[in-house]
Amino acid sequence: MGRSQTEPQDGEGAAHPDALQDEMRHLQARLAQLTEEVSRNDSLLRKTQERELELLRAGSLTELFERLIHGLRLSYGLDEVALILHDPQHEIRHLLSGDATTPTEPPGVCFVDALVTVAPQLANLDRPWLGPYRKADHELLVPGLAPPGSLALIPLRRSEQLDGVLVFSSTDPIRFTSELASDFLAHLGLVAAICVENGVNRARLTRSGFTDFLTGFHNRRYLHARLREELARAQRGRKSIVCLMIDVDHFKRINDQYGHLAGDAVLREVAHRIDTEMRISDTGARFGGDEFALVLSPASMEEGEKVAARVLHAVRNLPIPIGKDARTETVTLSIGVARADPGPGTRDYKVLAERLIAEADASLYRAKSAGRNRMATSPNVVS
Repeated sequence: MGRSQTEPQDGEGAAHPDALQDEMRHLQARLAQLTEEVSRNDSLLRKTQERELELLRAGSLTELFERLIHGLRLSYGLDEVALILHDPQHEIRHLLSGDATTPTEPPGVCFVDALVTVAPQLANLDRPWLGPYRKADHELLVPGLAPPGSLALIPLRRSEQLDGVLVFSSTDPIRFTSELASDFLAHLGLVAAICVENGVNRARLTRSGFTDFLTGFHNRRYLHARLREELARAQRGRKSIVCLMIDVDHFKRINDQYGHLAGDAVLREVAHRIDTEMRISDTGARFGGDEFALVLSPASMEEGEKVAARVLHAVRNLPIPIGKDARTETVTLSIGVARADPGPGTRDYKVLAERLIAEADASLYRAKSAGRNRMATSPNVVS
């Protein structure tokens, strides 16, 4: 009998065993690859969630930056992590000076006035970007580090505004590729942005109530409140108190010649030197601009003059570094000293405090008119 019309002929219709095996191996390899990717992404998601909780628990800006840089690097097994923050008014830098003894940028954190100066592509960074390192585009994102193989750029966005970028660096050229899922990295960026915003707001609230955010000294509001308290205490103890008004000589020239950042550094150093000469019971405040005030309680005029002399010497005796090129400036002060002796019938401590400050301020201007770099004492006793 002849062959059936439907029976396959040799070489027709039937799949070749080798082709089936090749396809099976390909599918098995693809399945293994997908399984590995799912496992890797699941592990990365768990690490991201754990790290996000750590970020949310940070109690200060310094602690937050430590967890963002060091914590994320260890958690993800990265070679480097960098954080670049948009800080055009230098507020975050100033707030950090209250967290640390030395007001310097934390390791791995860079503050910039404009993000596009670091990398132009950051202007349009809406989602995490993963890909190979290109020197022309990324060199400023990883300054001072060995060129990585691949990067992940994670935007920190709040209210449609780019506040900064997290930079994950790896020497592995295929660690970060455009094929990898990045939703969890986008979520990490959002959490990091919220944490930075909350940290700044918390530092603002902590310091703005009674503290000058630049120098760490108390502010004028605190000084007035404390002065009224000290006047009442002096009255009860039949003591006197002394007020010193202090002005940095020719401070405008420092700002004009070196810039406001250098001026800020000078004010911080002056505040630090004043603080070292204060007694434990004394109160210091930044009164405004380049003017400081001290309340000595209890104190005689002689004790006030001694503290003023120590402050003058501490500030002018050692030149203050300006900028990063080893320049220094000898800074001097003018100081006005006044004393208050609240009488037994005094009840309006607010008015008395204002009169004491005005008297010390008048003495300050006499010191400035006499040539600066000196103190002047008031002949009057406020009572």
